[in-house]
Order: sequence, then C-alpha cells, then structure tokens
Amino acid sequence: MNPNIFREYDIRGTYPETINETTAYTIGRSYGSYLKEKLNQTTCIVSHDNRLSSPALAAYLTKGITDSGLNVFNYGLTTTPMHYYARYVHNLFGIMITASHNPKDDNGFKFSFDNLANARGSMIEDFKNYTLAGNFTSGNGTISNGNITEKYVEYLRYGVELGRNKRKVIVDLGNGATTVVARRIFEKLNVDFEIIFEENDGRFPNHHPDPIVEENLTVLKNEVIKNKADCGIAFDGDGDRVGIVDNLGRLIPTDHYMILIIRDIIEKAKNKTFLYDVKCSKALEDEIIRLGGTPVCYRTGASYTQAKVKEDNMLFGGEYSGHVYFRDKIADVGSGIYAGLRIIEILSKTDKSLSDLLSDIPKYYSTPEIKFPTTDEIKFDVVRNIKYFCESQKWSLNTIDGVRVNFSNGWALVRASNTGPNLTMRCEATTEEGLNNLKTIFTNLINNYNK
Repeated sequence: MNPNIFREYDIRGTYPETINETTAYTIGRSYGSYLKEKLNQTTCIVSHDNRLSSPALAAYLTKGITDSGLNVFNYGLTTTPMHYYARYVHNLFGIMITASHNPKDDNGFKFSFDNLANARGSMIEDFKNYTLAGNFTSGNGTISNGNITEKYVEYLRYGVELGRNKRKVIVDLGNGATTVVARRIFEKLNVDFEIIFEENDGRFPNHHPDPIVEENLTVLKNEVIKNKADCGIAFDGDGDRVGIVDNLGRLIPTDHYMILIIRDIIEKAKNKTFLYDVKCSKALEDEIIRLGGTPVCYRTGASYTQAKVKEDNMLFGGEYSGHVYFRDKIADVGSGIYAGLRIIEILSKTDKSLSDLLSDIPKYYSTPEIKFPTTDEIKFDVVRNIKYFCESQKWSLNTIDGVRVNFSNGWALVRASNTGPNLTMRCEATTEEGLNNLKTIFTNLINNYNK
C-alpha cells in the first residue's frame, strides 16, 4: 500500500494504481478493527458516489469491514451529505467512497472517528500507522441495506422557508452523485427550476466536477443568461460543495456568498462568531466586523472547518472551496444542495436581483486559486522555504495553514494542497497594480523553490 494515499483529511489516490480493490479490502479490515478495538463500536455506515470504480471499491471495503467482525449499514449510492445525514440519524461512524471534486480516475475514502466531522490530522496519522501494522481483528459481521433518500429530502425541505417571490433557477448537477436526489428536493419547493447534466455518469463527460472553477461553469452561465434566470447553482462530484452564478452569468466567489448568508442570519444569532478559511477575501472579514460579528480565520480543509464550527457552536462557517456549514436551522450535513437552497430563500424574500445584493460588497482585486503542479514529496518543503524567506523579510505572517502574508494593501497565500500534488496560491490587493506585484513576487518564490 502506497503510504502517500493517507492525506491530511482523507485517503485518496488514482484508480487502479494506488486505490484499488485490494486497497479497499485492507482499509475495510483496518477500519472495522480500529472501530472495534479503539472505539468500542459494533456497526458502521458505508456509502459511495457514482464514480465508475466506486461500486467495486464499496464491495471490497464492506467485505473487509465485515471480515473484521463489524456490522455494516450499506446505503449504496449517495451524496456525501446524504452519508453524513445517515451517520447523524444512526449516531454512527462511517466511510464514504469518493474523490469529491477530483478527476474521474481518482477515488478515495472519507471516514469518521467522532461526531464532529471526518477524520483529520493526527487521527489519520494514527489510522495510517494502525493500517500499515496490519494487526486486524477477525469475525463475521452482517450487512443491512438501507435507503436514506426520502428522509434526507424531507430534512432539507424543512430547513428552508421560502418567501412569496418564486425564483427561476438553473441547476447544474455535473453528472455527479447529486443526480440521485436533486430533482426530488427541488420538486418539493416553490421554485421554477431547470436541471442540466442530470444523467448519472461518473465519467463527468460535460465538465470537471469542481463548481468554483470558472471554466467548468460555462454552460451554466450561458443558460442563466439565455433563460433570464435569477441564479445558477452547481455542485461537485459528491455534492458537498456549491458554486453560485448570479443573474448576470457571473460566478460568485464563495466568500461573497458567505457575506450574503451572514447578513441574512446575524441579527437573530446569539453567537455572532463566523468562521472562514485562509483563502477567503478580506471583504468577508470587513463585513463580519461591520455587522457586529467576530471573524475567525482558520485553516483550509472540510474536516477541520466543519469540526471547528461545531466545536465552537457557530451558526455558520465555510471555506473558499465551496464547503459551507449551516447550523442555524438544521444539524449541519455539509450539503451543497442545501447551500443553494439558502440563496434561493434569500432571493424569495426580496425583489432585488442577486447582482444587486452583491453590489455593495467592498471591492478588492484578487486572483482565483492558482495551482502549481509539484510532488507530494516536496510540496511541504516548498511552503516551509517560502515561510523562512518571508520571516527573513520581517513580513507579517499567518501560518495556521501554509503561509498567508499580510501587507497594508493586501495579502498573499501559499499552501500545499492536501488532496493532490499541487501548491496553491491566492493573492488579493486594494489595487490592480498591487495585485500584480504580489502575484509576481509569490509566483517567483514558488518557481524558485519548486524544483
């Protein structure tokens, strides 16, 4: 087993080179044994997304778990948020087979050891060592098949309260796992909707399954404009990320989406603390403070941010990648669909367009998240060397996740991706000239050390 498949908050690799049926069986034996020995569990939940390799991996994973002596609730093909909801309903831990927004040939495992979020950091390191040691329990666990779809549909339905204005929405499922449930949810609500790319196809033939990358939403943006829709909504491959397009066909950055949500809920919130990750714009921090709230800048990674929101009893938080967490109406299940419904809810209670609601957000000039190919072996060393350089310049640093360098007129972030062999950079400034300067400085630093 390639140890590099154990990442900061999941297990992930390419099928069948580093993630295959043998890997899945071993992970199953290890996970079942770990839950029995260390957490005194008797049963766990297994679900999978619609990637072509997922059903076979699920079968071998389940066999490994039951051979360890642990019982399995098998929910089959679901979105990741549906899997979270099943864990919530049963109060059990579980494994979701998915590679989220990664390319179609990737796959992996999101798994839990507590009720806050998926395993992360030291939890995964401990599980990695336990797995590689190979001292597993044996037994004859049972398999019970279930279906969570209808309960989940009703759960999300009652988590929104639409106003009098019926809005027109284009929904891009990107051929991902949301194809199994999205239509049922939207049919329950007073929404004029059209769905594109609804065919369940784990090859993702129409576009890459990442809804915050501009080029992936070309068709959605065109459909919004052509149909004079009020907004467009897109989801990633396993349904836990959201991308929003406004009525003018523009992709809304997730940090701007978060501003609209916080404006909507802050007056009723007792805890006015809101979390965002290091990639988010200073406009979000500025707006939280202006509204009388407390901003918390935290590390990137759904497992970390979701857990922190719950630990600190926040009502809302999220990250630039499109993961957002609501705890003001329902228990958080990290659902991209629910995130989309909440923007429809806001629109249904106003006569303003989405572009109008966004028009007064403070203007900063920023890059998208720029990826630099590297290797898993050196990516953290590159970030470490950039950190040393910035310290030598006496620059103000936030090192909770990579290096975020703060200047009087902007900031720049360099971090190692925890889901692939990439370095990521994002810069923001008060002027275009300042942005270009930051981009040049930190691109050169990355290229200098990324060898």
